[in-house]
Amino acid sequence: MSKNGSAYGKAAGDTDFRKKYDLDEYAAKAKEREAAEKEERKARWEAKQAGKKYYKPMDGSETLTTARNATQDFSKMVGTTTLVPAGAGVGKRGRGAGFYCEACDLTFKDSLQMLEHTNSMQHLRNIGQTGEVRKATAEDVHKRIELLWERLQERKREEVVSLKERLEVRKEEEEKEREEKRRKRKEAEERKRAEKEKELKAKTDYGDDVRIEGEHDEDDMMAAMGFTGFGATKK
Repeated sequence: MSKNGSAYGKAAGDTDFRKKYDLDEYAAKAKEREAAEKEERKARWEAKQAGKKYYKPMDGSETLTTARNATQDFSKMVGTTTLVPAGAGVGKRGRGAGFYCEACDLTFKDSLQMLEHTNSMQHLRNIGQTGEVRKATAEDVHKRIELLWERLQERKREEVVSLKERLEVRKEEEEKEREEKRRKRKEAEERKRAEKEKELKAKTDYGDDVRIEGEHDEDDMMAAMGFTGFGATKK
């Protein structure tokens, strides 16, 4: 029976839209993968027997190790939620809860382990670096010094500008504080003046016998306690 035949001996034309796979090609790929995995297991076992750590062998396409251009900000993960598979909490292999390295397919539980792994030879080999740093020449040193000097001068200019702006802002804030104190002091004086005028008006309208609130509190208290005065009497 042909590959395109059906159970009834007729051509199955309704399945022509399906993708055709070359079984021989995929079998060869699987054989190559199994051979590579076997070689890796053998290399890991030999490194373990020799008391060494296994690293991915270089194929010649690696580049020299260079300094990172950006810092690793671990604080951005604070307060975030990550969905992980049910069995992700066992071991470091695979994506789990923590800091995940996509190049090495490993998960670390704290930032210190993640930082140490980033600087390790295992990680450098997996991202295509040799772990060796190119030796700097005299010209490279001069360029680096000029770059750092320009950064220092730029930072100084920014500090001068920012210091001037901060002084101006502080001056405006002090002026606003003084204006607010003057306003409150003026309101208090006007309130006291209004109360004084009200008391004088009451005395003018009703005479000296009128009692102003709070004016005779001390005399009333002394009378209630039976004191008429604290002065000495002469005999």
